Amino acid sequence: MELPFAESWKIKMIEPIHRSTREQREQWLKEAHYNVFQLRADQVYIDLLTDSGTGAMSDRQWSELMLGDESYAGATSFYKFQAMVRKIFGFEYVIPTHQGRAAENVLFSYLVKEGNVIPGNAHFDTTKGHIESRHAFAVDVTIDEAKNTQLELPFKGNVSLEKLEKVLVENKGNVPFMVLTVTNNTVGGQPVSMQNIKDTCRLCHKYNVPVVVDSARFAENAYFIKTREAGYADKTIKEIVREMYAEADAATMSCKKDAIVNMGGFIATNNKQWYDGAMQFCIPFEGYITYGGLNGRDLNAIAQGLDENTEFDMLNTRIHQVAHLAAKLDEYGIPYQRPAGGHAIFVDGDKVLDRVPKEEFPAQRLTCELYLEAGIRACEIGYILADRDPVTHQNRFGGLDLVRLCIPRRVYTDNHMDVVAAAMKNVYDRREEVNHGVAIEWEAPLMRHFTVRLKML
Repeated sequence: MELPFAESWKIKMIEPIHRSTREQREQWLKEAHYNVFQLRADQVYIDLLTDSGTGAMSDRQWSELMLGDESYAGATSFYKFQAMVRKIFGFEYVIPTHQGRAAENVLFSYLVKEGNVIPGNAHFDTTKGHIESRHAFAVDVTIDEAKNTQLELPFKGNVSLEKLEKVLVENKGNVPFMVLTVTNNTVGGQPVSMQNIKDTCRLCHKYNVPVVVDSARFAENAYFIKTREAGYADKTIKEIVREMYAEADAATMSCKKDAIVNMGGFIATNNKQWYDGAMQFCIPFEGYITYGGLNGRDLNAIAQGLDENTEFDMLNTRIHQVAHLAAKLDEYGIPYQRPAGGHAIFVDGDKVLDRVPKEEFPAQRLTCELYLEAGIRACEIGYILADRDPVTHQNRFGGLDLVRLCIPRRVYTDNHMDVVAAAMKNVYDRREEVNHGVAIEWEAPLMRHFTVRLKML
């Protein structure tokens, strides 16, 4: 008899969570203006808002916290962190920051000028925000197949080389860099193939444009290369990662994802000029260059997390849980971005609440319905997150309207995933009763989804 799958870790500590009543959730959601970001954590039963900083650290990471060197400059913790980043990614120059968006802020402050064009495979919200806040333009060059949620492709996060070259040709001299996101979060946590990574770097370099890799979930991307791309089955995750970055020019990372820590990020590059330029912004924004807004204990935990999460067994356990949730949704006939990604399931809000007009934000209404059903907090990755066009100020309805069920690493069991699937099925079964969505009462001019106030229609 073949042995069943089991996690590659055992539990050493627990945190209690509590259910609530439907009446309580209705009141809480109303007080939050139908924006789940505004809910209190103790009003949530299963929290799938994000996997950013919400993972469970290992015993070795907790041990590293006690070894942190809190010296202001030149702490031993920095050099431990620096050595691990160099080992895994192959970049010489490393600047720590307090999280991924801070890394973008520091690097983009040096590189991005008004009017620049920055192509990318579906820039995530903070990346696009940092570009557009500088009056530059983020242009999506993801393959068209990514918009078909029911199409099965192994590397749906790939860059369209035709789209990319068109941008590079039409904006020659005005493209400071290209952003390559692995995995591609905005289109459903979809991976990018090794071949596409190499082709993208070579095409950009043909036009003297550097490539910056948004690396939040780089290890999960490497896992999919190992399991889906020919020629990589016998390579280790660490070997695949080094090859992924071999032709890239720099990386930014939110360590809150694939380093499995609660806070942290970095910039890494082999470009000394970029390092010197970014360093000037790190010191006033983040702090001295050997701590970058972090404690020494954080740097230790990041180094350990990067090391252990670039091992196959740890990634296999994590991605197996995502696949488990996908299998349950398949059983219930619920449409999501296929195939299942590495960190989340992205339910197709347009297809579930197909009676809700796009102008009423179906995915946001579905997010609200899931919370009301079972106290499960998900996240809209769709028309509200897309913000308004910076020129026309019209809502951007050209992309996907998804509800992200984002699974924290090493936190929930498969039983929790079964609850999530059952709750989504209950909402799906009564979808024909939902004919209207939500309307915006107030919104910020940039990255509105975090603070938007809505009303139910």
